[in-house]
This record gives sequence, C-alpha cells and structure tokens, in this order.
Amino acid sequence: MSKFTVKDSGQRAEFSSGMVRDTTTGKIDWELIFNGPMAERWAEHLTKGNIKYPDPVPGRANWMRADGPEELARFKKSAVRHFVQWLRGDVDEDHAAAVFFNINGAEYVKGNHGKQHEGKPGDHGQDH
Repeated sequence: MSKFTVKDSGQRAEFSSGMVRDTTTGKIDWELIFNGPMAERWAEHLTKGNIKYPDPVPGRANWMRADGPEELARFKKSAVRHFVQWLRGDVDEDHAAAVFFNINGAEYVKGNHGKQHEGKPGDHGQDH
C-alpha cells in the first residue's frame, strides 16, 4: 500500500446523486485566481518570456535559476518600474503582467526555492 493517506476533516457533503465527499471548508479554492483577466495575461507574459529566454532544462524556466540577492534585487527593481508604468497607464507592454512576473520571481528567491543556475556567471533570470 502507498504511504499516502487520505486527509479527512470529519465533515461530509452529500450530493443529489448520493455521492459523499469531504467538504471544501477551510480549503484553498485555486479556481478563484482565474477570475478576471490576469491569469491569462500572466500566462501569456510567461509564454513570451519563455520564447525570449528558453528553458535551460525542459520544464524548468530560465527565471527559476534565480538564487541570490542580485536576482532578488533585479526582480524588485523591475516590479517597481513596471508598477509605475502600469500606474501611468503605459500600454507599450503588459506592465500589470510584468508586475506579477517580478513579484512572483522575488517571492521565489525569498522563499529559497531557487537552485544554483547551470549557466555561466551573469547568465541569470529574465528582465520583463
């Protein structure tokens, strides 16, 4: 048998079909992030960035090489710049999506999720 368990809140929801499941109370509703335009715009931004800066390893985005204070500072600086451009109403690129990208990158580095990059010195994340 697998080492995994099936978590149980002890609460039940019964459906008209008779199916019974654990309730969703207290669980994150991930579908909520798809409300509004930003999930698609962020995905489009990431897709365009992936074309400009291809994955160094299949399935591992270039920006995920970021692992230190220099990359963190770059993500923060770019997030601020794009936020100001978004506030001004600049439409030369999707500044709102770029803010999402850079905040996500900064939080990735801060969370110590970055691994040492496989490239040469100075070959770090993308500047969107």
